[in-house]
Amino acid sequence: MTATLADTAAKHPAGDPPTLGYRMIGWTLTIGGLIGALAAFVLTVEKIALLRDPGYTPTCSINPILSCGSIMTTGQAEVFGFPNPLIGLATFPVVAATGAALIAGTRLPRWWWLTLQAGTVFGVGFVHWLSFQSLYRIGALCPYCMVVWVVMIVLFTYTTLHNLDRGHLPAPRRLTDTLLQVHSAIPTVWLLILTALIGLKFWDYWRTLL
Repeated sequence: MTATLADTAAKHPAGDPPTLGYRMIGWTLTIGGLIGALAAFVLTVEKIALLRDPGYTPTCSINPILSCGSIMTTGQAEVFGFPNPLIGLATFPVVAATGAALIAGTRLPRWWWLTLQAGTVFGVGFVHWLSFQSLYRIGALCPYCMVVWVVMIVLFTYTTLHNLDRGHLPAPRRLTDTLLQVHSAIPTVWLLILTALIGLKFWDYWRTLL
């Protein structure tokens, strides 16, 4: 059973419409889900190739720092007993389908949004754990993995903002409105901080390329 337009209108009095429309959220989820699924698919293909031939060099192994091969052979690449990209193959298509449904005009129930929220919380937490492992334990970066990091930060940000905006998550309206007004700055600053950490960690290598 989907939420009605009346339910939505009740949360947003006349003259105070949601800042983020369903179509914007729909396109964000669709594009993010498709990019994430593609990155997960490529990583899965590369992992299979590496399993078949231990001497195989993944296409994303570019230099000593940008080296997928260095990461794929570690325990962090199979945290739950199977390759991490399989999680993305199972979940990103659901995100993309959710976005497509919103674009088509479907209004999804609160439980669906809360489930999606839980998924993005897990996802963004997991990629940050992986980014920590890549930077400070393994000492290498996977370009395709970093694409997933970006996607998850964007998906988490906009799923959370949507749920706050629609009243699915409790928060003071003033705080929600403030966040909505600077919505694009949130993932931008987040990603800039992550980029700075990467730059600082591997600065000794980056400066040799200058």
